[in-house]
Amino acid sequence: MAPDRRDPAPLLDVGRVVKPHGLGGEVVVERWSDLDDRLAPGSVLSSDVGELTVASSRPHQGRHLVRFEGVAGHSAAEALRGVVLRAHPVERPGTLWVHELVGAQVVDAAGRVLGTVAAVEANPASDLLVLDSGALIPLRFVTAHEAGVRVTVDVPEGLVE
Repeated sequence: MAPDRRDPAPLLDVGRVVKPHGLGGEVVVERWSDLDDRLAPGSVLSSDVGELTVASSRPHQGRHLVRFEGVAGHSAAEALRGVVLRAHPVERPGTLWVHELVGAQVVDAAGRVLGTVAAVEANPASDLLVLDSGALIPLRFVTAHEAGVRVTVDVPEGLVE
């Protein structure tokens, strides 16, 4: 049997090409990832138009100006308008990733099943786990997690009925 060469971690959307910048092939990229390395020279990003290798990148007015290898001139840069850029997840101890939470079973400290994570909703005070029952649990109550399998929470009494 041939080895399974699929990467088990899904690609994450990390940014989008907004528009060309100038005539030389640079594009304006809206970065959705908080990792500066995503747009570092030499980084390879996946997209619907194939892999794109960052030749250069610099911050510009809250976004980044990026030149990709093989993209020369305004027309080539224009062809990238709207392209979503993807990359593999990065291991960061103590970090909760949405793709690891959605679909996981949620249990409380006593082992009682509270539901399954249907989504994660942004919230200024604390992002929220949205359970399949409609219950909302602030992420600050997560005490442990096994990616895609189980999330353990320590919630105040009465938060989830």
